Amino acid sequence: MAIVNATDQTFTAETENGVVLVDFWAPWCGPCKMIAPVLEELAADMGEKVKIVKVDVDENQETAGKFEVMSIPSLFVMKDGKVVDKTLGFKPKEALVELISKHL
Repeated sequence: MAIVNATDQTFTAETENGVVLVDFWAPWCGPCKMIAPVLEELAADMGEKVKIVKVDVDENQETAGKFEVMSIPSLFVMKDGKVVDKTLGFKPKEALVELISKHL
């Protein structure tokens, strides 16, 4: 499954069903650029089990505020619309697979 870019308007619909990894990021953020190819790999490897949704914090401040995102990248694991786990900063693919797998 391809990575989905969500907005304040589409976030709830994109995250209300199943397991979703939400990446709160910004185009100017170095670690966010580093994690982007890792997320692409995850989407290719685990796309049938987990949906990956990216939220640009500069363009979608309402959603970022709702989740109290203070630093980026912030990665939230959501299950059926509820946050079940989260991590901050760049993480290697293996760490993200482990984080997600706990909730499948």
